[in-house]
Amino acid sequence: MNIIEELKWRGLFNDKIKGTTEYLKNNPGASVYIGFDPTASSLGIGNLVQIILLKHFLNHGFKPIVLLGGATGMIGDPSGKSAERNLLSEEDLFNNVEQFKAQMNKFLEFGEGAGKATLVNNYDWYKNINILRFLRDVGKHLTVNYMSAKDSVKSRLETGISYTEFSYQLLQAYDFYHLAETKNCFFQMGGSDQWGNITSGIELIRRMSGKQAFGLTSPLVTKTDGSKFGKSEEGNLFLSPKLTSPYKFYQFWLNLSDEDAEKMIKIFTFYDKEKIESLISTHQEAPHLRSLQKELAKEITTFVHSAEDYNNAVNASEILFGKSTSHALSDIPEQTFLDVFEGVPKSIISEDLFSGEGVDIGSLLVEHTNIYDSKGSLKRDIKNNALSINKEKQQSAEKKINSDSFINDKYLLIQKGKKNFNLIVKA
Repeated sequence: MNIIEELKWRGLFNDKIKGTTEYLKNNPGASVYIGFDPTASSLGIGNLVQIILLKHFLNHGFKPIVLLGGATGMIGDPSGKSAERNLLSEEDLFNNVEQFKAQMNKFLEFGEGAGKATLVNNYDWYKNINILRFLRDVGKHLTVNYMSAKDSVKSRLETGISYTEFSYQLLQAYDFYHLAETKNCFFQMGGSDQWGNITSGIELIRRMSGKQAFGLTSPLVTKTDGSKFGKSEEGNLFLSPKLTSPYKFYQFWLNLSDEDAEKMIKIFTFYDKEKIESLISTHQEAPHLRSLQKELAKEITTFVHSAEDYNNAVNASEILFGKSTSHALSDIPEQTFLDVFEGVPKSIISEDLFSGEGVDIGSLLVEHTNIYDSKGSLKRDIKNNALSINKEKQQSAEKKINSDSFINDKYLLIQKGKKNFNLIVKA
């Protein structure tokens, strides 16, 4: 398959400028670019789709350019926004740029030569531009009527759009022109919401230099029910482990529906068509095994984080859904352990209570925590085999818990039934 055919098969193609297929065919190794505005402190799933798009072009022999919007991020793209966005401070924006750079280095190798990408920051050419010269030399080429007809602006005319956000379209168009002039890049990509900005850039290049440029968009990724993809119950799914832990990232993919898994394995992996079709076929023969979700979760978690993070997430999952012992619990890194049980009730107790012989389970869970309101209810759970401490079923309320009982010398995992967890933390 050529690059366009592959993107269509994977579900990564939405629309293209007339002549795009011929341009790509006749210009092997041509530069292609996508812009990323650092309006958050981490890349998200939507950004990951665009990174994957660049990698597919790289695999087909093209030269990817990543443009970080150190300048345009100060304004923010109005595309897809129903109201004026809050502006970031320069300090926050520049910090976000550095975060994006670090994350991009995980997915693309930057430098000269085959197989490498180029990284640019549009702040570098905007910081010294004279506003009068820009308005005279650039702004005169796109009329207000032309810019207002774009969906990103037209949808906001009734509710209101500031001149600041209205000007974004012109700035992105100039980015395209600048890369055409300095990097010989005549091809821009983005999500479907970027169509208006891309076509404005193509028009500006035509008016300012008389040259033809091209563009392509990918669809905004949605679940099979039409809802936005890349959000969990806690909110957006980020690529930073500080904002979305590798465990939660892994669990997100593992819990996809069968229909979504079949769709997303084409978008979020680089497996070829033969392998993907084989994986889907195997899954359909025994969907209860969730082999497709497991394969997708493995591949994408390893790609975004690491093989070690993936293995830790799998082991941690066994804490909740498997038959792990206290020994297995102690093998889980502390941060992963805390990620698993983020939000569960915690009781912080002085380590003095556990010195020497320690304290019996009944006294610990009734008198020193709110886990049980009476020893009677605790004993009923023990009789019904429904109380576990560190994944071990308890047989007696008189059993002693001392300092040696803790995971990583700090935590006790209390489980009532299958899904009710509590943590006791030794202070």
